[in-house]
Amino acid sequence: MILQPTYFAPIIQYVVIVQAKEFKFEIEDNFQKQTYRNRCYIYGANGKQLLVVPVIHSKTHKKQKTKDVKIENSFLWQKLHFKSLQTAYRSSPYFEYYEDEIAAIFSKKYQFLLDLNFNSYEVLTDCLQLEVPFQKTVEYKQEINNLNDFRYLANAKIKKEYSFKKYTQVFDNKHGYISNLSILDLLFNEGTNAMQYLENHKSLLF
Repeated sequence: MILQPTYFAPIIQYVVIVQAKEFKFEIEDNFQKQTYRNRCYIYGANGKQLLVVPVIHSKTHKKQKTKDVKIENSFLWQKLHFKSLQTAYRSSPYFEYYEDEIAAIFSKKYQFLLDLNFNSYEVLTDCLQLEVPFQKTVEYKQEINNLNDFRYLANAKIKKEYSFKKYTQVFDNKHGYISNLSILDLLFNEGTNAMQYLENHKSLLF
């Protein structure tokens, strides 16, 4: 199967990963706006909250390979994102348990978006105790016949609803259950039960 490397991917992408013996990350495609390549959704005090990593868009080329996209570090986006996570999840059952590991992501300076996404993936899989080997693509193919193509899961514009079972969220008494947020929401609220939750939702895509 093949997936996009994303920024704290939505839960559905990890449902795919836990079912895989191995997979590929697409790195040869062109960058697209409004995708989870540089954004994620968490559950804030006011409901669904968007976090966006600012990127530098090419002024000379309309198309830019995702692997060449650089982060705009003149904004204090890392400080903002981590503060947002603290505000949203400090009262969740497992935030303190994973806080140091997640904080380390925001203490580094990244030049390229892909470096950030791969580092966050490595930290998250370590937190989940998930070990699935992956490779990186060496060329872009629009259609793939020999692999399950889940690259579309990175498209934030697709408003598909998945039948996830409810789990307790910090602000669900205010705004109700919000499905398919960033994997961070599941991790901070379910902790060691997160893997079982992901495995139990195999039927959503397979």
